[in-house]
Amino acid sequence: MDMNDNPDAKLAAAFAALRGELAGQDTPRCVEKELLQAFERQFKPKRRWYQALSLPQWGTAGALCSLTAVVLLVAQSPHEAVRVGSQPLVSFDNGAAFVALDSLERIEAEPDAQLVEAEVPRTALAPLGLSVSPENAADTVRAEMLVAADGHPLAVRLSSAN
Repeated sequence: MDMNDNPDAKLAAAFAALRGELAGQDTPRCVEKELLQAFERQFKPKRRWYQALSLPQWGTAGALCSLTAVVLLVAQSPHEAVRVGSQPLVSFDNGAAFVALDSLERIEAEPDAQLVEAEVPRTALAPLGLSVSPENAADTVRAEMLVAADGHPLAVRLSSAN
């Protein structure tokens, strides 16, 4: 079999000769480090979009966004109704707030809704925005609840805070 018929045999012989020559060579210790540094200087990695700002600049941007959100929330008048679509989720009636606990579509579709008076623990109303402190955590709040026929609460109106 001739070496011309098998190109891998030619390469194997050439690589074997190259390995033999390189086995006697000894490179200095810092050549690889210098080559990597030269490569890095020549081909600097591209910065990603989020690396355009430094960490303190990102912190400042986050603080400004948070401040803007707080200003927008505070700027809304507490006397206006919060709305989804065209119907209010919260409305005020002689100082008592009516809060929808379910979707307005569900409330409107309920045929046998009943109004029930109840004493509700203040801590249960904390997620709705009622202030709770250690001094008044055990207090109850008089409330009127709109309840569906299956017993599911649909809405609540706080009559008075004891």
